[in-house]
Amino acid sequence: MTDQRCIGIIGCGNMGFALARRLTLSGYTVLMGSRTPKTQRHVNFETTSIIDCIERTSIIFVAIHPEYYTNTLISPLEDNATLFDGKILIDISNHLNNRLQEDELSNAECLQTAIPKAYVVKAFNTISAFVMESTTAGESRIVFVASDHAFARDKVINLAREMNFDGFNNGTLRTSRHLESYTRFLFPFWRIPLIITLCVLSLWSLLTIYKKFISTKTTLWHQLFLHMTNKVLCTSAITLLALVYMPSNLACIFQLAYGTKDRRFPAWLDKWLLSRKQLGLLTFAVGLFHVVITLVLMSPAYYTSWFHPSSVSVSSVQNETKFLVQPGLMTFKGELASLMGILTILSMSLLALASIPAIGNLLNWREWRFVQSKLGTLTLLFAIGHVLAMATPGWVQKKSWSSLYSVGFLCVVFPVITILMKFFFWLPCLSRPIARIRRGEARNRTV
Repeated sequence: MTDQRCIGIIGCGNMGFALARRLTLSGYTVLMGSRTPKTQRHVNFETTSIIDCIERTSIIFVAIHPEYYTNTLISPLEDNATLFDGKILIDISNHLNNRLQEDELSNAECLQTAIPKAYVVKAFNTISAFVMESTTAGESRIVFVASDHAFARDKVINLAREMNFDGFNNGTLRTSRHLESYTRFLFPFWRIPLIITLCVLSLWSLLTIYKKFISTKTTLWHQLFLHMTNKVLCTSAITLLALVYMPSNLACIFQLAYGTKDRRFPAWLDKWLLSRKQLGLLTFAVGLFHVVITLVLMSPAYYTSWFHPSSVSVSSVQNETKFLVQPGLMTFKGELASLMGILTILSMSLLALASIPAIGNLLNWREWRFVQSKLGTLTLLFAIGHVLAMATPGWVQKKSWSSLYSVGFLCVVFPVITILMKFFFWLPCLSRPIARIRRGEARNRTV
């Protein structure tokens, strides 16, 4: 009989010993299996042969590279076909290639195919040896568990929780294809949002430099680092915010055109919709950077139109001349622009907080949808109000068509189109058909 509190580990590498230490701290007895047990003696853990380790334990971690599966695990079946009967094998390996082909099996699936009488579970492959040994590491402590055998999957989830990790049921073993490739990518969900953000920043940088330094020559080159950067951040932030909410408008158009929710969106729109969270967080970062620089530059020297001119009075008392300088207060434009900016960054902060899983999990579906949709639309309105409060007085003074080519006007065009489309799809004549389609009621169309 096997000891239920004894866990086997095949492999004496860094990950194998990290697992052993964690299991020991969790109250388990560890039996290490090695191809050369005599050279792998350890003070705290018993080391034995791989065959003996498999026979004496019911739950076994496979902590060796996949290329050694055949010689280490599969070959012994020729001498003992029942070696793995009823055993739970926890495969912690990752795929060496960056991306699996569509019909390519994962390491865990190959192991299950080769040892059909074992219960193969994919788990712990997203946890590093450092996190396994540390109780204060800042990395993710979520253990994704996948298996075709529900009872084995549940056992490993409970084991992960006893090891002070968060076990997550990831479904069948087929999902291990994604899990094994997951750790090979660097920010896979952030690539498209980062590219969009960099493109928007570059576009507004070139346009602003041309307008301020080449076309009108109203700005000095030594103001490039903060003053000009701040203008680029302002226009980029409102553009990115509009890009977060535009795809929902396009989704409404496609759903009305299709008459059903079951037909998939085009690939480009699907990727855009899936990138909204990351794009929104990047927008918040750009907006926050804009706020910080604005606070640094907040003075009548940089924002002349935001302040009334300072008044200087001269008084003579007992043959002494005194100059009294009365600082200028904020103008209507300065106070309104500041108010709209404050409301914008506060609303964006709430949206960013709601995107944090720990906070988002406290909201029900309707609350989360209200925050991300209604509050998001209000945030875009505040941002448009902020830009209009800053730019409108200048447009009025110019009284010419040249205002249409100013940076302030150009940056607000796309957000205004986005918000108008939002309001358009909220009209009952459109919102009701969209609601029916999203409930699954296919709309009959006649050609």
